[in-house]
This record gives sequence, C-alpha cells and structure tokens, in this order.
Amino acid sequence: MAHKVVLKKVWVAMDFASSVRVKAGMKDVLASMVRNGHIALDDAMRKDMLAMSASTMDRLLAFDRKSMTLKGRATTKPGTLLKSQIPIRRGSDWDDAKVGFVEVDLVAHCGASAKGEFVCTLNMTDVCSGWTQPRAVINKARVHTVSAIGYLKGELPFQLLGLDSDNGSEFINDHLLTYCKDNDIAFTCRRPNKKNDGCFIEEKNWSVVRRFTAYYRFEGKEAVDVLNMLYDLLALYINYFMPSQKLISTTRDGAHVSRKHDKGLTPYRRVMKDGSIPKQTKDRLCTTA
Repeated sequence: MAHKVVLKKVWVAMDFASSVRVKAGMKDVLASMVRNGHIALDDAMRKDMLAMSASTMDRLLAFDRKSMTLKGRATTKPGTLLKSQIPIRRGSDWDDAKVGFVEVDLVAHCGASAKGEFVCTLNMTDVCSGWTQPRAVINKARVHTVSAIGYLKGELPFQLLGLDSDNGSEFINDHLLTYCKDNDIAFTCRRPNKKNDGCFIEEKNWSVVRRFTAYYRFEGKEAVDVLNMLYDLLALYINYFMPSQKLISTTRDGAHVSRKHDKGLTPYRRVMKDGSIPKQTKDRLCTTA
C-alpha cells in the first residue's frame, strides 16, 4: 500500500485536519485503524508513516485539500436577570493550566428560521485539555440547559470546577446559578459582543457541532435522541483521536504577528499527562482508548 494511500485514509479519518495535527495524531489513529481492520500494514510501512514529517504530508495532500464555508443564524438573546451576581470573565482571566474550567454554549439547529421550537446542542469545552462534550436538548429552556450541564458534568474525566457562558437567558438565570452554587462550581459570563472571550467554545461549535450536523433544522425528541447517539460516538472521536494545538504566545513586529503553538496532543493525551487526575480515572480512560 503506497504511503499516500495510507496517509489519505488517516487524513480522512481525522476529518481533513492540518498536517501538523495529522502528524500529532498519527500513532493513535493508525493503531486504531489497524486494530479494527481498516488497513493492513507491515512493520516497514508503519515505521515510515510514523516518521513522515508534516511538510511531506502537505506535499502529498496538496491536490486533495478542499474547504467550504457555511453561515448560520445567531439565536442568543441577552439575559437581564442576575447579571450583578455573575462575574464577568475575559478570555485571559482563567489559568488554563488546570483542568475543570469549561466554556459552554448553545448551538441552535433552527435552519433558515429561528421561529418556533427547535433542537439545540449544549456544547462544553475544557479550557486546559480541550476535552469536549456536546449534548442535544429539545429546546433552549433553562430546565433543559441545566439538565444537560448536569449530564455532561458526569461524563467529564475530571471534576467540574468552573463554568463560563455567554449572556443568553438560557444561562443567566436562577436555575443555573443555584445549580453552580449547590455543586461548588465557579460561574462566570463573558462580555457582551466579545467573541474572543469564548474562543475555545466558539472554535468547537464549528469543528465539532457544525462540521457534523451542518445548518439543518431539527425538531422533536426523536431528533434529540439521534443527535445524542451521534454525540456519544463523536466525543470518543474528538477526545481520543483529534489532536489540537494550544496558543503559547503572540508577538507583534510592526504589522507582522507571530504566533507560537505547543505540540499537538489529543484531549485524552493532555488529561493523561495531568498529575491531578487520579490513577483510577486514567486506567479507565486507557481501557476506553
């Protein structure tokens, strides 16, 4: 099997990720594909694929790269109650060296019209590890939002310490404020109209939710159940096999901006490196992987 054929299979499995991310995830994804019978490799080919550089991948994939841009509707309406009780957080206010501080957002599946009742996805991303868990809800009522947050809290491989949301009324309400107080969770909200304050969740809204559900309209419990079946599988795929790179520093020289990123790692690998995660939890994650 030619090197490019194997590379394309891994690249497609990783949802057409950049070559740097493909390089970072090659070992885990290749092992999984071989283990599940998707490809067969001899030792020499496996060694070549693991040694392949990102620049070589770029060259081999140069004529296969495609892109597309989609736009949807924003359905967030600002909440007006309790704002004085919920601290404002800017994007740089949390120390991302500790797992457990998450950003959350609702993604609307309303299609071309925001009228009527439609399904939403509650998306949750850990700032430190990038661990992402989506959960579909039948509408954006606060009771469903709080219920989904409680469910996702139980799915995280670490304790939920802090939660940051936008200013939508589905988050800025007594129900969620009480839930956070009862569970000893720090609750903050972002500045209005400052997308970069929620840069982690905004990126995952696109790469995790929109990439796999697009901008169709979904309604009713059956759609919720199907989406959650998809999200259960998607969480495994994103967290165990899709590396991400975190921005370390930004420097400006006149009009030129240079950004330095860390080595690409999957959320699973970042959690496994974290000394605060109990060994029992890590053993369970290894079994899942």
